[in-house]
Amino acid sequence: MRLLGAILAGGKSRRFGSDKAEALVDGVTLLDRVARALRPQVDALVVAGREWPGLASVADWPEPGQGPLGGLAGALDHAERQGFDHVLSCGCDIPDLPPDLLAQLGSGPSIVDALPIVGLWPAALAPLLKDWMANSANRSVYRFANHIGARRVALHLPLTNVNHPEDLQ
Repeated sequence: MRLLGAILAGGKSRRFGSDKAEALVDGVTLLDRVARALRPQVDALVVAGREWPGLASVADWPEPGQGPLGGLAGALDHAERQGFDHVLSCGCDIPDLPPDLLAQLGSGPSIVDALPIVGLWPAALAPLLKDWMANSANRSVYRFANHIGARRVALHLPLTNVNHPEDLQ
């Protein structure tokens, strides 16, 4: 299986008050922490929705401002065109990914029950997701996951989702 890691990072960080991808945890940005955790689990790594030093980027699909599903759509489109079988996705604001995330998710499509932006998605879903997003009401990752019958997985340890500066503590 050829696996693309995708860090979804196109959000505005409104609740955080500044660019949370650049927030530091133990001297390392949140986005770089996610990249470090994903890199050993995937064949290639991209950032969806923004440029980031040292990493390839893909645009949100069909355009910026579509939320995490737009980042996932951009990553799936890229994965399908580049011959990847699956995308392992994660938000840039989840600093404590386990080293065995892929093993815990099992076969795709699957999502982390409490954080659906963390998931394993077959690249072949790219056209289906694009059709799904043609309806502007379809911007929820949970709704799309339910639509395709993605398994919900409870990880061994819960993940931290950084939405506010105090979440870094």
